[in-house]
Amino acid sequence: MSERVLSAGQGALLLTGLGAASQVLSFLYRVALSRLVGAEVMGLYQLVMPVQAVMMSLTAVGFTSAVSNLTSQHLALGNRLGAAQTLRICQGLFFLLLLPIGAVVILASDAISTGILGDARTQLGLILLVPCIALMGVENCHKQFFYGAGLVRAPAVVELLEQLVRTVAVLGLLLVFLPQYPERVVGLIVGGMVVCEVFSASTLVLLYRRHMARTPLSGPGESVPVRCRRVFAIALPVGMNALLGNLMGAANSTLIPRKLVEGGMAREAAVSQLGVVCGMTLPMLALPTVFLGALNLVLMPRLARAAALGRPAEVRRLTGRAISAVAVLALPSMAWMAVLGPDLGQTMFHQEGVGEYRIPLAAMMAMSCFCSVLASTLNGVGRQREVAAVSLLGGGTQLVFTLLLVPLPGVGMGGYVAGAVVSTALETGLCLALVARHTGLRLQFFQWLTAPGLAALLSALTANLLLRNLKERGLPPLAACAAVLLFALVLYLTALAAQGVRLGQILRVKGK
Repeated sequence: MSERVLSAGQGALLLTGLGAASQVLSFLYRVALSRLVGAEVMGLYQLVMPVQAVMMSLTAVGFTSAVSNLTSQHLALGNRLGAAQTLRICQGLFFLLLLPIGAVVILASDAISTGILGDARTQLGLILLVPCIALMGVENCHKQFFYGAGLVRAPAVVELLEQLVRTVAVLGLLLVFLPQYPERVVGLIVGGMVVCEVFSASTLVLLYRRHMARTPLSGPGESVPVRCRRVFAIALPVGMNALLGNLMGAANSTLIPRKLVEGGMAREAAVSQLGVVCGMTLPMLALPTVFLGALNLVLMPRLARAAALGRPAEVRRLTGRAISAVAVLALPSMAWMAVLGPDLGQTMFHQEGVGEYRIPLAAMMAMSCFCSVLASTLNGVGRQREVAAVSLLGGGTQLVFTLLLVPLPGVGMGGYVAGAVVSTALETGLCLALVARHTGLRLQFFQWLTAPGLAALLSALTANLLLRNLKERGLPPLAACAAVLLFALVLYLTALAAQGVRLGQILRVKGK
């Protein structure tokens, strides 16, 4: 590998820094978007987005995972030609699947919007999703090549710029053309997404060609049958996992308004509540988890490389460090968001109910961080089928809760939230058991849960008392939240150190 390739820690640090800027920009974009279009249009947008996720899982997700995994393996063995061949065949297979699926979505957009999504106002957004997904597939294939090669700078910078272009494009279109009917507003949002994907896809293609032109292709490459077999061995289980999970998510999104209506709520209010919980509260809680995507992007190709070279000790070391990093970062973040959520939500979104389910959703989000890194570990060591089975079980559990509890009077969205907590806990426990079984990883509950959990709980309870006191004294909500957050951070670090946990050692960026 080239000396320009970053180490795992350096790569994660760079991705986290750029990802943090992108996440903040994304959150501010969502705040501005929700203020411009309102909760009802945000609910319609939430109905359209699962369709995008399902189409991506049908066409691109498995192939992009194969690009990252196989690129890492090929380059570890000095086979640059094999890495280039993998990207070409994955991109060709993506378009081969997208053409018929995209045609069906466009031709049947009316039936999908009314019969499946339950709202005809989503039709224009569905049609515009097809070119958006075509560009996203090209973008993600090339992005995963860079990540698999350990070259994180270029795609990370492009991702940040992509978010900036999306913000400008979507908000610019809305400012120019509003007011409009809700269907056209959803179309404007998706149209702005197409603009940003044109930028990111074309930029990454140019960067890839420039990178490949610098050094000659070396290595034996692979024959077409071998190449296809290796790609499908990864793409099929990963794609099926993503498809089943996204189908479950899409079913939940479309069922929630219907079940709320069955419980006696008006259709407009039901769509608005979906927009508040899934379009405002969950993105707000996800804001501190910016480190997670960076960690997984760096972790999985390194695990695949270690597995290809027959280094089980390195697999265990990387996995243990990743879980420790998630513990010390996710647990306090979610504890503090549970305290600050109502004030932040009301101040930023100007919408009642943003922080209503913050405590159970924060617990769910913390567990999902652990689940994500455990699933990445399993994918990295070639256990995609187990991940798919666990994801299917969790999605089915969530769907059962939605079907049975959401229509009950007095329960409503609380049933969906309960299902999210239970299903995420189930998936996390199963993934942990599978990682321990397949890697020989020894469980370290004190370092992973007890120490950071107690420190996070202490800082959150103290921060809650301080926040109440500052608000009673007349301090503005945002200023009070900032002061409380700073105090909670110092208290958390102190409590960690008192238990013998060295944060700097867990998050070190030098060395292996």
